[in-house]
Formats: sequence, C-alpha cells, structure tokens
Amino acid sequence: MAGQNRMATSWPDDGIILYDGVCVLCSGWMRFVLKRDRDHLFRFTPIQSDYGRMLALALHINPDDPDTNALIWRGTAYRQSDAALRVVSLLPGLGWISGLHIVPRPLRDMVYRLIARTRYQVWGRHAVCDLGDVSWKDRIITTRR
Repeated sequence: MAGQNRMATSWPDDGIILYDGVCVLCSGWMRFVLKRDRDHLFRFTPIQSDYGRMLALALHINPDDPDTNALIWRGTAYRQSDAALRVVSLLPGLGWISGLHIVPRPLRDMVYRLIARTRYQVWGRHAVCDLGDVSWKDRIITTRR
C-alpha cells in the first residue's frame, strides 16, 4: 500500500469513481464532476450496482455500509480525501486544488469521515440509486462489460 488511502490495483478499468448512489451528497458530487469533466476522464459506478459492488469488495469497502468513495486512476486506487482531491484537481481550472495535499492527511481524512458519517442525516437519501441524467448514460457503469 502506497499510503493509507492509496493502493496499487489490478482493476481492469481506469478513471472509475465509485460513489454511493442513494446518498444525495454523493450524487451531487457525481453531477459536479460530470458537468466539469469536458475531457471525459472519469466514469462512475454506484456502489449499489453489480459493477460497483465488485469494485467495492476489491477495494475492501463494505458495499452495504460504504464509508468512502474511491477513484481508480492510472493503476492506483484512491480513497477518502485523496480520491476527492485527485478528482477535483484533474478538472479544468481546478488544478490548484492539488495544493490542499499540504494539509496533513489525518486532518483531511478526519473531516472526510465526519462528512461521510453524517451524510444521510444532513443531506438525505434517495429512495432509489441516482444514475444521473440520461445524457450521461455512457459514463455510468452498472454492469461488467
């Protein structure tokens, strides 16, 4: 493991963001990224899908009680604040976000975990998994291709 929130992975796909599809905040995160990702660097998979569940299990994330999103980027799996910072810093005009890595990971992850633990109480839940706008259907993966 290259760090607490990074690990080498042999996952066959790249640019995959695992998210909690019933979480309103997480679905908002997905929409935020999709709207700004002009180069189509990322695709998404809800943890509630077959594909998302397989990825979660491969990354040792409990698919029935997820505590983090994850990113597969260039052979590395990122979790918690490392995943969020990596994604945002790759979006057009937001590269400066990578400078937030100067904040010690334990502090960043403490804030991340607090938000993750309270996300349903603060932002709510969808009744069904949010797969985004139909125009993004080619960027949402639910089953293994």
